[in-house]
Amino acid sequence: MTMHKTIRLGITGGIGSGKSTVCALLAQKGVPIIDADAISRACTAPGGAALPSIAKTFGDAVFEAPGILNRDAMRALVFDQPQARIALQALLHPLIAAEIERQATQAAALSPPCIALDIPLLVESKRWRPVLDKVLVVDCQAQTQIERVIQRSGLSAQAVEKIMAAQSSRAARLQCADYVLFNESVTIDEIQHQLDAIFPYLEISSRHWKNSS
Repeated sequence: MTMHKTIRLGITGGIGSGKSTVCALLAQKGVPIIDADAISRACTAPGGAALPSIAKTFGDAVFEAPGILNRDAMRALVFDQPQARIALQALLHPLIAAEIERQATQAAALSPPCIALDIPLLVESKRWRPVLDKVLVVDCQAQTQIERVIQRSGLSAQAVEKIMAAQSSRAARLQCADYVLFNESVTIDEIQHQLDAIFPYLEISSRHWKNSS
């Protein structure tokens, strides 16, 4: 008897590309979603596993109060000082990777056809591609990324551009992709149609999708 293999689908894209929208649509389909950003936030929330190491490495200046990280101060530090960003990533990434693997193993135990791992830094880290079966890149124009992030966060264009500069290039993401979902001036229905085209390759039936839309 052949055992079913759950496909691990990595999902990535630059800030403002629309990864969250795509993951929400996949979740509606019943695809388990593992969210690296949510795991990262949990690691740095009060009581989070990363806080003791952050305090030891960066000191009190990045804390609002004992055990409460000042995220704005931390963000400003890592974008102004590349070495600080490298140091923070060295603290966080092993913790995040371990929790992603724990959640992925737990999700795969139920034998779904596919699980989706939403990993913003998938391309930047050599850790991920070898443990993924396929990669879906959510793509759009750089100016669209900037406009979306300004609208949702109130950050300045300069601040958004600084975040984008710290991420991999659009070309590098596209080179890593098995599938590309172009999220530029499209409706939710059009995003659904693009996902419909990918589903057969992930052994996901589109029947439920169509019945529930």
